[in-house]
Amino acid sequence: MKITAAYTDLYQLTMAQVYFKTKPDGRAVFDYYYRSNPFNGGYVIFAGLENVLDILENLKFVDSDLEFLEQHGFEQEFLDYLKDFRFHGTIRSSQEGDVVFPNRPILQVEANIIEAQVIETMLLNLLNFQSLIATKANRIRHSAKDATLLDMGLRRAHATGGYYASRAAVIGGFDGTSNVKAAEDFNITASGTMAHSFIQSYGDELQAFRDFAKVRPKNCVLLIDTYNTLRSGLQNAITVAKEMEQEGEQLMGVRLDSGDLAYLAKQTRKILDDANLGYVKIVASNQLDEFVIKSLKDQGAPIDIYGVGTNLVTGKPDAALGGVYKLSEFNDDPRIKLSENIIKVSLPYKKQVYRMLDKAGMFYGADAVAMFTEDTIEQMEHPFDATKHMSLKGFEYEALLQEVMTDGKRISMSRTVTEIAAYSKSRLEKLPEEYKRFQNPHIYKIGLTPQLKKERDILVLKHKF
Repeated sequence: MKITAAYTDLYQLTMAQVYFKTKPDGRAVFDYYYRSNPFNGGYVIFAGLENVLDILENLKFVDSDLEFLEQHGFEQEFLDYLKDFRFHGTIRSSQEGDVVFPNRPILQVEANIIEAQVIETMLLNLLNFQSLIATKANRIRHSAKDATLLDMGLRRAHATGGYYASRAAVIGGFDGTSNVKAAEDFNITASGTMAHSFIQSYGDELQAFRDFAKVRPKNCVLLIDTYNTLRSGLQNAITVAKEMEQEGEQLMGVRLDSGDLAYLAKQTRKILDDANLGYVKIVASNQLDEFVIKSLKDQGAPIDIYGVGTNLVTGKPDAALGGVYKLSEFNDDPRIKLSENIIKVSLPYKKQVYRMLDKAGMFYGADAVAMFTEDTIEQMEHPFDATKHMSLKGFEYEALLQEVMTDGKRISMSRTVTEIAAYSKSRLEKLPEEYKRFQNPHIYKIGLTPQLKKERDILVLKHKF
């Protein structure tokens, strides 16, 4: 699907038309962030930035978009403006693949108010979904340890969301995908086996295996649970493996897709080893997730490759990351959104985020949100509890929001999915284990510098009724 500037919500355009008539030169700063970690976890893997930058560089309304908007009552003068619409703003962002945490800016847009408003929906759509799936994938990677992980979820994905899910899965730590188009476009390893229907179409399981191995001898994996896993499928796979050896080939693996995977994997491994087929790998699929894989690992199941589908690409059980896009500055004046729910009170002003590092270069467990003009970070305050603060003197820290696009043109080097995945792995290695555990992970501290907190509180009092 080709994304044009019409890939947005209607209310973005109705607001834009009013801006066009009343404040066409307004300059806005928006923050992208999320409020709570998905999956009851301790972090999120930020994903989707490269796609957003690529789209923004070429974003425009095409003739069919303008014709459609004309039918919905938009004025001709505004449509003429949209005909020449381009994004000319600045993007400052965390690097794609980084580990991020709630309630701190992950990405910042500084642009004309119309441009900044029109891109909101597309930005949220791509960043929220891919960050959710990359995070789910990384949790699965954490359980699987060094085993091979394959995304097999396209058929269960939410329509074309499966395309970006495959990309995000690799950023989160997966090794390959069954999704041919995503593999082609993102240079991901493509991998696949066979379906039960292939075997059923023959009637004779052994002949089905023989034909498949003859035509596809390289990376050949045979699905052994169509009729009876141990007494039929595995025995026929062994027969074919021996025949392949005589042809100078090797069977790569056998796949288990139903039943008691731990028991069947153990029995399969023993029978294969007894047949001098120790090199044949065991592949497992069937409604896997981080918890099932952890259980299989704990039971000592000798599984080499996990194919994960539905639970990965749908982000089960959360299904969505609640990322938001909030105005923090307009024409150099701060803006704030208030709420009876204190977690929904936004942060004003253009900002920078600093990550604290210990002497070993590990993440210390604290990110400080500062005014953009601050360059010395010595203390951070709890956003809402006046009794909690933390000295940052003596810490090394790094600025996380880096300029990646200026005047609508990317200035950062484009990175491949493989490079982003490697970067993400390196960042996760700096995150202490207590933040990665599945049950009751340690909470990563997010604080405000005293200056930002003071300015935020002034605005709260100014607008509070």
